Amino acid sequence: MKFLKGVLSVALLASMGFAAEYVIKFSHVVSPNTPKGKAAEYFAKRVEELSKGKIKVEVYPNAQLGKDKVVLRKMKFNAVQMAAPSFSKFTGLVPQLGLFDLPFLFKNEDHLHKVLDGEVGKKLLNMVTKKGYVALAYWDNGFKQLTDSKRPLIKPSDCKGLKFRVMSSKVLIEQFKALGAIPVVLPFSEVYSALQQGVVDGQENTISNIYTKKFYEVQRYMTMTNHGYLGYMVVISKRFWNRLPNDMKNVMREAIKDATEKERIWAKELNQEQLDKIKEYARKTGKLEIDYLTPEQRLVWEKKLRSIYPKFYDTIGKDLIQAAIKAGE
Repeated sequence: MKFLKGVLSVALLASMGFAAEYVIKFSHVVSPNTPKGKAAEYFAKRVEELSKGKIKVEVYPNAQLGKDKVVLRKMKFNAVQMAAPSFSKFTGLVPQLGLFDLPFLFKNEDHLHKVLDGEVGKKLLNMVTKKGYVALAYWDNGFKQLTDSKRPLIKPSDCKGLKFRVMSSKVLIEQFKALGAIPVVLPFSEVYSALQQGVVDGQENTISNIYTKKFYEVQRYMTMTNHGYLGYMVVISKRFWNRLPNDMKNVMREAIKDATEKERIWAKELNQEQLDKIKEYARKTGKLEIDYLTPEQRLVWEKKLRSIYPKFYDTIGKDLIQAAIKAGE
């Protein structure tokens, strides 16, 4: 009720002609009904309520202001104030963010959030902030699973000789090489047709991406590995941030904290909801086999793929990798 009153009072001030002192354009590339989209809208309402209308947040979904890389350039000049790109958009600036590409780094969701919310996560936010943005928070997409068209992937050796689409990531390329597979770098927009035409045999992605892009319709097998993580980093223009008085910065911090808690819940709910729909498709059509790794099978994968970690001690940092592992002990 208190939140609703705050929103109503902001609307009342606007109707009386009181203009906001600060306007934020918040750009993202997904639809409004996704966890990121819903969290952006929630953040906008929360900021306006907490600032009593002094800050207005305008949310632009579906890449209306441009794709993430374009928007990040615009943010340097304060033409756009906020965005929530995937980590991969920052690895050129901060190679240490390749940490999140490392396979089987996180035991589970609790371990992941301990890293994101702990010292490791704070260090990485600070590294991005030093590169001309102010990094505020991490938002979830989810854990990645494997799909392919050839055979069930129960043992690491089952991947041998298969062609897997990967993002442009040195870590992910090494990941599939360690499995004896052939990594093929392709843009996300080309994955469905590449799977359909047999250009690649398989791919790795979150449930939400597998479902919304219908990858499961052009694959025969899906293995629930939870082997990697995809997430977003919420950033704000440093030029804009430096203009804000301290009390408004505190408003932003409180609002982003609240929105982050909501986004994580929505991401978890959506992944489960969409997994249920994929299972229903598998049951009805018989065209998809879904396999789950046992704890023992997972340990075999983990041992095999953690062997690539030393290759990234120099770029990611041995200390960061070890601290992330220790957070789950």
